[in-house]
Amino acid sequence: MARPPEDPTHPAPLYSLVESPHGRAYLRLLARPDGEDMVYRISGSVYADVPGDALAPALRHGAALFGFEGYNIRRFHREPGTDRLHLLTRELVFYTDPAEPTRILTEWANPVDGRVYPVVPVNNDAVNQGPFPIAPSFEGPPARSVHGRLMWHADIPPRADLASALGDGFGLPSGIYTTWELFDFTVDAEAVESCRGEDAPEGALPVVSTWTRVGPWPPFMALSEAETGGAGVVYHTRNWTLDGFERLEPWIKDAVLADYPLYTAAPEQPGPNQTSWSSF
Repeated sequence: MARPPEDPTHPAPLYSLVESPHGRAYLRLLARPDGEDMVYRISGSVYADVPGDALAPALRHGAALFGFEGYNIRRFHREPGTDRLHLLTRELVFYTDPAEPTRILTEWANPVDGRVYPVVPVNNDAVNQGPFPIAPSFEGPPARSVHGRLMWHADIPPRADLASALGDGFGLPSGIYTTWELFDFTVDAEAVESCRGEDAPEGALPVVSTWTRVGPWPPFMALSEAETGGAGVVYHTRNWTLDGFERLEPWIKDAVLADYPLYTAAPEQPGPNQTSWSSF
């Protein structure tokens, strides 16, 4: 259900404070200032990253392991009575047949040990950010103007001590998870100019982005990074904004409604985050 504008958690009053169209565009890149859900549709592939091709011929470097199809659903949440915004999100992404990306996989045959394992999708409730303060001078991170588009990027090197936090090292060296998360976002310059004005606009800003992750094997694959010479996976996806869950393709919506109905909407309140390892 839509939040009324007078709801103290509604983001519109804070969005309307921001004077710079670049700052407003960056906020709209994150979520909708009208308080409704926004979706980033995620579509790409997962590849084997094997130094020295050390697992060949069973599992060669560069092998297309899976399609990677799903979405992140998100909304802004204002801390009542403050200038602070939270970005509240859930993400559900299926591992699919690389030759037939709309066919969701439920099992995977590990070519290294010859065993078959159940496939567990990325199903993280939640993946939240913030809070971050909003003021009239808010600009967001710097953007570059190229060929009539504005470009933002984020290069993030996550690190987590899974052995200490979860009591399981998942075959990682010293139980430490390390990876790279590399994002690029582009927005048409005319769309940025449309962010001028006082009112919080309706709908999602048209954003196209890419995401790359280089890191360990996902836990369901039952492969140890420590025992495979530092091998792992590369995720590479293309992503774009949609107005909400109902804008997704029917095959995704049907799968979600059948087995993951929680993911039809973003979280209502801030809370702890999950990863593919903590939710496994």
